Amino acid sequence: MKSPMPCRGACSTEWIEEQAGVLPSLSPRRREVAEALLHGARMASKRIDAGIEALADEKVLIAFRMANRVMARAARRRFGPMKGKDESSVEPPTWRPFQLAFILMNLPGIVDPLHHDRGVVDLLFFPTGGGKTEAYLGLAAFILVHRRLKNPGYASAGLSVLMRYTLRLLTLDQLSRAATLICALELERLKDPDTLGPWPFEIGLWVGRAATPNRMGGPGDADPNCAYRKTIAFQNDDRKPAPIPLENCPWCGEKFKPQSFQLVPSTKAPIDLRVVCINRRCDFTRNTSLPILAVDEPIYRRLPCFLIATVDKFAAMPWTGPVGEFFGRVNRYDPHGFYGPCEEGRGHPLPAPIPPPDLIIQDELHLISGPMGSMVGLYEAALDELCSRVVEGKKIRPKIIASTATVRRAENQIRALFNRRQVEVFPPPGPDRRDSFFSETHPPSRSHPRLYLGVAAQGRSMKVVMLRTYLALLAAAQKSYDADGGRKNPEKAADAYMTLLGYFNSLRELGGARRIVEDEVNLRLTGYANRKRLGQKEGPFASRSIAYEVVELTSRVHTGQVAEAKRRLALLFHEKDRVDVAIATNMISVGLDITRLGLMVVLGQPQMCAEYIQATSRVGRDPEKPGLIVTLLNIHRPRDRSHFERFDVFHGSFYRTVEATSVTPFSPRALDRGLAGTLVALARLGYEPMTPPTGAAEILQHRQALEFVVHALSDRASSSVSLEAADAQALSEKVRDRVNKLLDIWSKIADDYHNQGTTLQYNQREAGAAKPLLREFLDPELKLMSSRHKYFRANRSMRDVEPSVNLWVRTMDNAEVEQEDE
Repeated sequence: MKSPMPCRGACSTEWIEEQAGVLPSLSPRRREVAEALLHGARMASKRIDAGIEALADEKVLIAFRMANRVMARAARRRFGPMKGKDESSVEPPTWRPFQLAFILMNLPGIVDPLHHDRGVVDLLFFPTGGGKTEAYLGLAAFILVHRRLKNPGYASAGLSVLMRYTLRLLTLDQLSRAATLICALELERLKDPDTLGPWPFEIGLWVGRAATPNRMGGPGDADPNCAYRKTIAFQNDDRKPAPIPLENCPWCGEKFKPQSFQLVPSTKAPIDLRVVCINRRCDFTRNTSLPILAVDEPIYRRLPCFLIATVDKFAAMPWTGPVGEFFGRVNRYDPHGFYGPCEEGRGHPLPAPIPPPDLIIQDELHLISGPMGSMVGLYEAALDELCSRVVEGKKIRPKIIASTATVRRAENQIRALFNRRQVEVFPPPGPDRRDSFFSETHPPSRSHPRLYLGVAAQGRSMKVVMLRTYLALLAAAQKSYDADGGRKNPEKAADAYMTLLGYFNSLRELGGARRIVEDEVNLRLTGYANRKRLGQKEGPFASRSIAYEVVELTSRVHTGQVAEAKRRLALLFHEKDRVDVAIATNMISVGLDITRLGLMVVLGQPQMCAEYIQATSRVGRDPEKPGLIVTLLNIHRPRDRSHFERFDVFHGSFYRTVEATSVTPFSPRALDRGLAGTLVALARLGYEPMTPPTGAAEILQHRQALEFVVHALSDRASSSVSLEAADAQALSEKVRDRVNKLLDIWSKIADDYHNQGTTLQYNQREAGAAKPLLREFLDPELKLMSSRHKYFRANRSMRDVEPSVNLWVRTMDNAEVEQEDE
């Protein structure tokens, strides 16, 4: 078993000693750094060997083999049927060495909760398009299977892997990949339910209401956003958005139709929304639905083993009691799901408790920064406490892995976010930055790199520069396409450059550019072949007719349209719905993993270098079709001019200019906005008598029992930041005082309502006429209430930016201008 392992000694003694051979020739300071790097490589090598030794355990070996089997099956499906090919025609999938090594090194910390590696945050630091997703999906597959083997029966159910993102585009992209893996796992379970348990493997999509329904609803429900209304609307008119933002079956690639979405058990009284493939040859058709959940209510009840969520969705913890069921806070079950304190009396007692999540995956770590990152770090204090359990007298926290391609000072960021002090970067860098054993930087003579081209024009507006650049690139691509055989040769190299992806730093710039593309670019391209130099019989351009409608990928586009845009961008140029021009903002800087794209135009230098690297890495992912990125710089802006003058130097080493992120969860302003929500979330979900909707009034009887909240938050404040001992103690006491004050005010509010003959609930919509504890920041009723109610304002999202605002226009004489009909 061990001898053919390609990763055994991946950071092996031979390679490490070879690197150590250069130490004597280095200066003392460089030698010190190189020795520290080699020490990290040796530690990684030992962890990989420990992972291989863990395979001596029978259950670990079975789980590892099955994880490999389902990952291979999922890869064959993605590159076979989902690409219109037969599964048997796909070459056998293989691991990249760093992927397999990453899985192996994490096995001991997963198998043994008491192992030291359990508390280590492993940061997968690899360039975009390198295969990070497959690495952590492989680890997730192992965890899911091992949990079933270790905890037989219903005790193995519940949420096991939590994967979080910041952007919906990234969430949707990863849902498709992860759903294919879960489909493969479920087919394995159906073959052997005695081994893998009676409860199905399922994946849940837990995001905002704009993307997926929060409620099931029913025939008498007037809410247009409930699952019932969305499903019926889509079944009656397929031009309306689907209830779930999935375009194709994740197992066979068949496009979903209105009949694919089914309300069960009946349309009159639905309790779940199921997705069925209409392809009769698919394994998930007829009575076998896809293992996908995307409505909040069924997700809380069925507890999918794999949950994909946006980080700001966890602002729902204080508002929604059933969220606590994610953390194993259930005690009953039936064939429809699991139930906790919010659904008293339903189901039968569980034979054994369900453990909390085993693994938290934080992809694109660099995006968890700034104000939102600070709010995420504060709510993480409650999330981490809820995911923890005590084993043999020791507190066991979930394993955390993170990934990114652009980060600096990751240790400080991870400590502020997750309160973990030990961070290991993988693959560990070596003394030579071009070689880390698992990856090496090739010179241009060996492999095709992306080509960056800077354009700046004195005395020309940016709109003119953009117009001329778009015309030249689109017309030149058409010329190459025609010369390469046109539609008769659809797999040609020129196809990668037939779709131009425009990147903009703001919606204002994008809006102006859209009009230019739809009008001037569209018109001028039809005769652009006539542009020739004096004396030329044939110019470098070909005339071209592009679609008037420009594909847009921005925050103002509906989630269903985003999924459709991604599907179209992946189409070859000879296909019907192909895209000529797509325009986007930083929404695409992560999550747009389309290998076909090869051409991008960036208007203006982005403010963040990490954003620039991430965005421009969306093109040129095919090693045989290198990407071309044209950056248009405004010569009249000092920053753009500086980048233009240092263009070669900057792009030759732009990873060194990646900015450090700022996360301050216990800063005064973060506490003002998020401490109340965090406190209520931990008190409500962490103490069972207070979990039901009217449990907010139970503080009158259980105030002393909530001391664990005080200790958890105050201890977190002092340990999650790097401060001197005296400063850390002062911060801890400050947070302790604020938490105690909030609890006292909560008790006073509950007592006031009790004396008035009414009760207290958390959320105004949970328990009828009871008074709410939590209020939104802009709740107009707060103006008429006692000031103490303002202490319990909480956000429903961790983002401060609202999608829209209302403007009322008045004339100079203060007369309101009437709104025109749309």
